[in-house]
Amino acid sequence: MEDESIVELYLKRDEAALSATSEKYGKRLTMLANRVTADEFMAEECVNDTYMEAWNTIPPNEPRTYLYPYLARITRHISLNRCEKERAKKRNGNFVDLGEELEQCIAAPDNTESVVDDITLKASLNTFLSSLDEEKRNIFIRRYWFFDEISVLSERFGYSESKIKSLLMRLRGKLREQLEKDGIGV
Repeated sequence: MEDESIVELYLKRDEAALSATSEKYGKRLTMLANRVTADEFMAEECVNDTYMEAWNTIPPNEPRTYLYPYLARITRHISLNRCEKERAKKRNGNFVDLGEELEQCIAAPDNTESVVDDITLKASLNTFLSSLDEEKRNIFIRRYWFFDEISVLSERFGYSESKIKSLLMRLRGKLREQLEKDGIGV
């Protein structure tokens, strides 16, 4: 079923929208949630929460041409929140390594002096990403949005792991430069 048809089902408040969404995107969303949470049970719960959030936010939103990115954003957000709650309980987290990689580029959200307007940060990130060629942009997004492991990126793009690590380090440096250029504290 096409995305527009699925969104129409949501707009009509037809519960078939949920099964159509699950059938078309369930595996991909579960894989994304599992990469974030590293827990299959928690990943399934996050995807179910995604369906509920989609039900509650369509309408007013109408992601007719970008349904998967819309759902992936919700899944990622819910998964990160769940990990944060679990980390608060257990005092450890699965996504610390990625945070450490990017912490020198983006200011900590709890530092009130360095909190930036979301619109400015979004514009700066978009400028940075649009300055990259397609392959570098895909590597960066696969690593920091989809949480792909270095080994997976190496296999996917046909580079050695050390080349991927080096490339990501250079890209983080370029991101830092872009953020500083746009006046966003690092």
